Amino acid sequence: MTRAEMYPSSATVSGDLEEKKRKQPAGLAKDGGGGALVVTTGIATWVVSLIISNAARVIIDENGETAWILRFIFTVLGYATVFLPCYVLIHLSQRHNLHTLGGCQWRLLRLILTGTTSEVVAESDLSPARLSNTNVQTLYQKALSLFYCCAGLQVSYLLWGILQEKIMTREYTDGDRIERFTDSQFLVFVNRILAFLFSGIYLLLTHQNVHRTPLYKYSFCSVSNTLSSWCQYEALKFVSFPTQVLAKSAKVIPVMLMGKLVSRTQYKNYEYATALLISVGMTAFLLGTGGDKKGNNVTTVSGAVLLCGYLIFDSFTANWQSALFKDHKPSSVQMMCGVNLMSCLFTSASLIQQGGFFYSLSFAARHPIFIMDCLLTAVSSASGQLFIFATISKFGPVVFTIIMTVRQGLSILLSCLLYQHHLSSLGILGVFIVFLAIFLRMYYAQQHRKRKLEENEISAGKV
Repeated sequence: MTRAEMYPSSATVSGDLEEKKRKQPAGLAKDGGGGALVVTTGIATWVVSLIISNAARVIIDENGETAWILRFIFTVLGYATVFLPCYVLIHLSQRHNLHTLGGCQWRLLRLILTGTTSEVVAESDLSPARLSNTNVQTLYQKALSLFYCCAGLQVSYLLWGILQEKIMTREYTDGDRIERFTDSQFLVFVNRILAFLFSGIYLLLTHQNVHRTPLYKYSFCSVSNTLSSWCQYEALKFVSFPTQVLAKSAKVIPVMLMGKLVSRTQYKNYEYATALLISVGMTAFLLGTGGDKKGNNVTTVSGAVLLCGYLIFDSFTANWQSALFKDHKPSSVQMMCGVNLMSCLFTSASLIQQGGFFYSLSFAARHPIFIMDCLLTAVSSASGQLFIFATISKFGPVVFTIIMTVRQGLSILLSCLLYQHHLSSLGILGVFIVFLAIFLRMYYAQQHRKRKLEENEISAGKV
């Protein structure tokens, strides 16, 4: 190696830097106003959404039963004002490799596109020594841990269900003024922002593997997750809480249909049989709940459509999150944090566009008890998510499903006791059939796994 190669002159170094600078913005120069295009897309989307919103107000009665269609349009358009500009930004960045540029100004873009702010991802967190470093618990400790998880799930989600029904179906009084809260989007926002804070604090206080999931990939399941929650809150305006809980228990049916159509998944005979049983139980329950004395839980077409929307969006969320776990292997709390972060962005944009913050805060000022209901709902939802992750990681999905199935039954019972929902004998039979089908499904799934494990052991012994 020559001296000139070992000690390049300042002119040579400056020449190299100039060449590097000319190469880095080449992509930007080619597209000219990349940033201007992103801003223009955002403004154009906002203007178009306002035009469509005003046109929808003329066509649809805001005070009628179909007003939820109008609110759904507003919500989707609000999400589009965030989604489309971000799509343009990501497309330009991937096309010109902008996330590979140096400087702190590109770290956020690198986080969005690659899931980490560093260019080199450490592998030490996935070493076998670290993964195998687990504490062995005694039977007493396992039983105590299971009790805490079970109690945490039951308390969190029972409280969440009761408060959810209270906020969306009960009237708040302010002197002579009686009114109901109608903005489902605000409730979704409060739940998501508190869940994001809970998961973020948990990530800061505990050791986690290096995050590798591009943030923009959370946006797809975030949109479906927020829309499923929105449909869930809106449905309570048209159907009773017990109907909603039982419909959520039947979400295995759309999940199977989506898996069959999208992934070409093959299902066992017992899975089809239990899905049919759930359908029969749901039909019996709906036929047996038409005689409510107060008339506040008559199942309408709008309620049925919203419940179907919930099931479809929730099924997509589960399938997308499964794909993210498989491809990028984030931890459950990292997934919770990422999805809720994107949900906060989408819902806040939609609320700003619709004036939802002003309406909700004005309502809270008139009814201070509403603030407490919102906070308790958000805290119970966020803590429930943490208990979900803890239960699945320690005891597996079967134990978690059993606990949540019991919780759903208790939710129906508490709702009927607190809010006087009428259940006929046919309705009670329908509830029994649905939960029987769920337990049968879990039992046969467990038996199938045992047989498969035994067959693998026999095959390994022969080899």
